[in-house]
Order: sequence, then structure tokens, then C-alpha cells
Amino acid sequence: MDISPLFFYGLAGLAIACSFWVVFNRNPVSSAFSLVLVFFSFAGIYALLDAHLIATLQILVYAGAIMVLFIFVIMLLNADIPSFDLARSHLFVKCIAGFISVLLFGLFTWVFQKSPNSRALGPFTVEAIEASGGNTQVLSELLFSEYILPFELTSILLLAAIVGAVALAKRKLAGGRF
Repeated sequence: MDISPLFFYGLAGLAIACSFWVVFNRNPVSSAFSLVLVFFSFAGIYALLDAHLIATLQILVYAGAIMVLFIFVIMLLNADIPSFDLARSHLFVKCIAGFISVLLFGLFTWVFQKSPNSRALGPFTVEAIEASGGNTQVLSELLFSEYILPFELTSILLLAAIVGAVALAKRKLAGGRF
């Protein structure tokens, strides 16, 4: 598996730039569309790593379904007006947030550099995955056997978020605000 550094750094840079745009943009709809670009960048990185199923699922599930849901909720709640304006916050808050971000980045970099082995540990070596039928076979067996409860709980959590957003929108609609 040879990864082209040019493509990797290009996609990683795009993901980082769009992530900053998500955080610092004042319009929530524009932030959501920037998050879609982050998801596409991640899908490109997954494709470079020969994880084509994960790249496809990243595009279909996150960039497709989840972001459509987010944009629907943003527009349903009429959240086009930003509630948190970073430009009007105090300089002290900005400095503390910047310091914490740099500190966390340094901590993550240090942890990844000090990790003893960059290869997958445990029973999921490259040879074991190939012998079991490939990435898709192993992933689907794990997802629908060992990790079925978290998978179903995630779907229930998303359903609860949709019901909550609709309930909030109906309550504001009944109050005569719209």
C-alpha cells in the first residue's frame, strides 16, 4: 500500500481548512456544507488507504444522510441567525481557546509519536484480514455480531434527535413565533 504524500497532504490540508471554516463561520448552513467537504476529504484519505468500503460509507452515510439531516434541522429550526458570535467574544476567551487547542494538538502529536507500533495490534493483521475474506467481510461480521448493540443505539439516538428537533419546531410554531 503506497500512499502518495502529495494527495494525502492535499486532502489533509483541505480537511483541516474546512474544519476551521466549520468552527469559525457565522452561518450554520455554510458551516454544514463545509463539514460535507471535510467528510469528502476523509473519504479520499480512506480511498488512499485502500479502504474503499469505508470511503463509500463515509460519502453515503455522513456526507449524504447525516448532513441532509443536519441541514434539515438547521433550516427547520430557522437557525440561520448565529447564536454564538466569535467576533463579539472577549479577547481572553479567544486566547484561552487558542491555548487549549494548541496544547491538545501538541498532546496528540506527542502521543502518536511515542506510540510503540503504528500497525494494527491484535487479531486484525493484514494477513488475517485477507485470510478471512477481506475488509468488507471482517467489518460486516464485527458490525453485526460484536458491535450490534452500539450500532442500534446510534440509530435510536439519531431518531431521538429527529423527534426532538421536530418537537421543538412545533412548539415554537404553536407559540406564534413564525
